[in-house]
Amino acid sequence: MLKRTPFYNAHLAMGARMVEFGGWEMPVQYRGIIEEHHAVRNRAGLFDISHMGRFMVRGPNAEAFLQRMVTCDVSAIPLGHASYGLLCRPDGGIVDDVFIYHLPDEFMVVVNAANRAKDWDWLQQHTAGFEVEIEDRSERWAMLALQGPHAEHLLATAEDSTTAEIGSLPFHGVAMTTIFGQNALIARTGYTGEDGFEIFFEAVHAERFWHGLLALGGNAVQACGLGARDSLRFEACLALYGHEIDETINPYEARLGWVVKLDKDDFIGRAALQAIKEAGVSRRLVGFEMVGKGIARGGYQVQRVTGEPVGFVTSGMPSPTLGRPLGMAYVPTDLSSEGSEFDVIVRERPVRARVVKMPFYKPRYKR
Repeated sequence: MLKRTPFYNAHLAMGARMVEFGGWEMPVQYRGIIEEHHAVRNRAGLFDISHMGRFMVRGPNAEAFLQRMVTCDVSAIPLGHASYGLLCRPDGGIVDDVFIYHLPDEFMVVVNAANRAKDWDWLQQHTAGFEVEIEDRSERWAMLALQGPHAEHLLATAEDSTTAEIGSLPFHGVAMTTIFGQNALIARTGYTGEDGFEIFFEAVHAERFWHGLLALGGNAVQACGLGARDSLRFEACLALYGHEIDETINPYEARLGWVVKLDKDDFIGRAALQAIKEAGVSRRLVGFEMVGKGIARGGYQVQRVTGEPVGFVTSGMPSPTLGRPLGMAYVPTDLSSEGSEFDVIVRERPVRARVVKMPFYKPRYKR
């Protein structure tokens, strides 16, 4: 049976089209993916992301434990800030990509929905030798994302709230606040390539937050589904687990070497990743545009122009913002430089594609 978030009834009431995603019944769209996509690029959109996992890590060795588990330097995350990181296998393969929030007396680790059970088990398997407690707060807390260039202004106007000074919260900053009279944790994070916020609060207040946030600015906020969330992250070339990253892919292939801190304390996968970095990778994630007529989709085969199969498309679609068909793919490093060409097999025929600069859309985060 599919799981449901606290906003399920609200989605149905708004006529959302519901689909299965990672074991959850989630809205893929309301008015339409393209309309919702443009709403976030130009104004503001609201996403239900309560299907994601929220694990609290506390105890005398909480920081040391997370240092052991993730590739980023947890000791460098100031109190009241968050950082992107990776859980890796001993061979360097990616277990999941996560966000770590440094809160008073504890850390919060947000994980991907489809990996909640796997990540929970992975963390629990490695607690030996650490005085640490891990709590799964995924059911108790709900999670919404308010994203778009108008998000800051709109959230500052929320009634019965202490968000008037939200503009001072830095990129990746996190703070306790009050929204609609209820305590909430707010972070300047997101997955759209736009400025915005992710909001955590007690799930019992789910519908109050959902309707209250949608009403901001006189109903200036558009409800958005997973379809727009995918197209927005795609244009910003943000990795999606199961597509750009998985346990068979290492961070250097995925262009995520910047989040691997080999000079910090030892962590799971460090030795393998050190060796991979020194030896160099044989394949690399690239962005491409279709030169021939056709749309690339995830899973399509990539081959050299001579016909030799050499890789695969991870994600592909017509870009709503840029107006042309784009994609990401793993190809041999000799095909990974800008301007290189290869063929994508679309409906059993080769269609020419050309490597272009990533990201396709330059994120507009508030730094």
